[in-house]
Order: sequence, then C-alpha cells, then structure tokens
Amino acid sequence: MVPAPARPDFAAIRAEFDLPEGFPPEVLGEAARAASRPPSQGRLDATDLALVTIDPPGSKDLDQAVGVARDGDGFRVHYAIADLGAVVEPGGALDTEVRRRGQTYYLPDGSVPLHPPVLSEDAASLLPDGPRAAVLWTIGLDAAGEVTDVDVRRAVVRSSARLDYAGVQADVDSGGPLHPAIAALPELGRLRRALAVARGAIELELPEQEVLPDGAGGWTVRVRARLDVESWNAEISLLTGMAAGAVMLRGGVGLLRTLPAPDAGALASFARTAAGLGFRTEPTVHAVAALLAGLPRDDAPALALRRAATTLLRGAGYTAFDVAGGVAAPDDPGHGGIGAPYAHVTAPLRRLVDRFGTEVCLALAAGEELPGWLRTALPVLPELMAASDSTAAKVDRACVDRTEAALLAGRIGEEFRVIVLRPSEADGAAGEVYLADPPVLARCDGPLEAGVTTTVRLVEADPATGRIAFSAAGA
Repeated sequence: MVPAPARPDFAAIRAEFDLPEGFPPEVLGEAARAASRPPSQGRLDATDLALVTIDPPGSKDLDQAVGVARDGDGFRVHYAIADLGAVVEPGGALDTEVRRRGQTYYLPDGSVPLHPPVLSEDAASLLPDGPRAAVLWTIGLDAAGEVTDVDVRRAVVRSSARLDYAGVQADVDSGGPLHPAIAALPELGRLRRALAVARGAIELELPEQEVLPDGAGGWTVRVRARLDVESWNAEISLLTGMAAGAVMLRGGVGLLRTLPAPDAGALASFARTAAGLGFRTEPTVHAVAALLAGLPRDDAPALALRRAATTLLRGAGYTAFDVAGGVAAPDDPGHGGIGAPYAHVTAPLRRLVDRFGTEVCLALAAGEELPGWLRTALPVLPELMAASDSTAAKVDRACVDRTEAALLAGRIGEEFRVIVLRPSEADGAAGEVYLADPPVLARCDGPLEAGVTTTVRLVEADPATGRIAFSAAGA
C-alpha cells in the first residue's frame, strides 16, 4: 500500500509564529515610489565589470553579483551588493516595517519577505535585465589569497547572467569553460577555504535538511548536498564580511556578528569525545578545525563528532560599538566559526542588519561622519536581530519537524537503522539519532552509544507538533 502524501500544515506555522501576511498600504506606496526612482547621481559607473549572480534556481531576491579574476600573481574580487540604503528612507514607513520583521522567513510553500517584492524581487534585486544601484566592494588579494587592499563605494552595475549552483558545478565537473566573470572562482575559493582552516574556522557541515514537493501533491524531506561551488561562493561572502569587520574596527564604530572562541574546557571535552569515536586531535582550535575539515561526510562516527562539535559554537550574537560615543569595541571581536572579526553586509534584501552595516562601511571608507539616524540605530539592532534570528530558526525547525512527523506518522512501531549522534545521558536524558531515509533527526530513549549504527523503534510521530521519538530496540 502506497502511503498518503505528507501534507504538513505550514499555515499553522505562520499563525503560530505570528508571521506577517502582507505589507501595509503606506509601506507598499513608499516602496513603489522608491522603485521608480533612477539610481542617484555621483555613483561610480561600473557597468563594464563582468559580474554574475549565483543562487538557487528560481531565486529573484538577488543580493550579490560577483566577479573574480586573476590580477597578476593574485586576484581581484568585485562583489556588488544590492543597495537598500538608497531605497529605504530612515524613519519612514518602510524602515519601520522592516525593523519589525528583521529578516525574510523562508517556508516551503513561500517566503515572508523582509521588503515588498517590488523592491526585493525587482527594482533593488541584482537581476540581469539592466543597470542596478549597488554597493561595490573591490578586494585585492595576493597569490596566497590574503587580502592586500579593500575599497567600498556606491556604484551602478550590470549583472550579465543569472546562474545557479548546479549549472556552474556541472561546468566545473565537466572541465568546460566557466563564465568569464567567475573563471578564477574555483582557484580562489579553494585558497580561501584552506586559509579558513588555518585560521581555526570551525565548520560543522552536518546534514542540511530541506523540505521539498514530493511530486505527488505532498512534501518530503531531503538532505541538500552542498556543492563545491556553493562553498567557494560562500568564501567570497565571508571575505567581504571580514573586510567589513576590519573597516569597522579600524574606524571605531560598527556592528559585528560575534561568537566566542571555544574555551580550553570545551576543547578538551571535544578531544576526549573525538578519541572515544576513534579520532585523534589536540585540544586546540586549529587542530579541531583541521580535523573537522577532513572528516568524511556520511560515516557514522564522523557524523557523531560533527554533532559533538556544536558545543564549540555557542553564544552567537551581534555586538554594537561606538568608541567616540563611549562604547568600546569588544575585547574579543572575533567569530569562532569564521576565525576572524566579521560583519553582516552581503544580504540586505533578506536581513535587516546588513543595510546598517553597509552604511557604516560606506561612511568610514569615505572619511565621513556617520549620520545621526545610523548611530542611533546601532545599539538597537542587536536585540532586533536576536529576536528575528530566533524566530527564523524556530520556523525552519518547525517546517522540517512537522514534515518529518507527517512522513513517519503511519509507521509507529516499525524498526529503523539509525546513526547515534548523541548518547543517552546518565541522568536519563534522551539521546539523538539520525535516520537517513527519510532524513530525520530525533530524540531516542534507552541506552545508546554515540557514533554507532543501531536499530531503534518509532514510538511517536505527531504531524501537528512535529514531535518524533524513537526508543532503542529492546529498551
């Protein structure tokens, strides 16, 4: 008997988290007027630069257009970012609304956008249908991929193509020519990834679940394979965010995305866990980063170790500072997952804080004073972003959990082979297991040993709450 299609209730998730259903008329009117204005005068004309966007198929909210080229022995990166500062009036109706939202919320059946689509999917998006206002980062790098110079200014750019990850990866794999705008992306991407490991950047690379149509009128959960092209493109975004963080720290004002480096106790605990799973590492950030970077993707002990590494990345937040205003920069301005100071500036269509971070960098690069509205906003933004980040994470998890539960709802009592990611605790706390097909992360009661493949029995799968529970066979 073929099971009925899984139909999780995404509308209930929207209602549960009070996600907005539309934009107020005054916001739509302000956005439409902003969309009709041509780019402001005084911008650098960079329409001759070779730039492309690389995003998932069908994406319309295109924040970044990239160009990576060889420059002598080194490289030159041009990274154009959608210029939301040019269309959002400080203190206006649109500004008030996007502060309330914080970011775009993505659900399987449609997004809840940060900005009205007339901006986010049209006039402010870096679509390849004409010149667009942008903030252009130009970054020089040496032969090793290290930064030599940085420039940021307002510009007019023209994207020449809208590419997707799978298509670019296919070109790479076939050995065929890449678009001229990204001919040097694979080489620089590999160099920057190696430098990240050398910095002690801790990347977990756990299986990334996504909810997709199943082709039969329902939904299913799959693990999204991360392509090399995605990693290389992400390195360009990280490079720009690190450049922005450095600009802010030199200028004595800004808003960093921070995450404390793991302390000695956490590193020692991780090293013991690694040894128990058959891996050897010194309890240092650099040794752990190198170990994680070299782990296999689907091996059971490796997956358990990646899950254990989540304990090393705790305490992420946003830290505003303004030395002239009496607020010092943080003693530890770094981001433990990146291995360097970092600021969000590359996704302003989808994330509120990036517009403000960009305006800080533009003012500092031009040697200008920050406008009063910007200085006033900086200390408020950490709380706004923390709230929206929390909501976004809960929405994402709810969509996956309820789809998983809907897929398993008719299989209570069945036994499954799973990988144990977290063992049961001595105090009786449940462990965590990973089922590969369908890909499910769930709690499991009973005696469990991390890093092994074992048999468990499904005891609960509630599509209304997303709650799933297994029990160790024989428990």
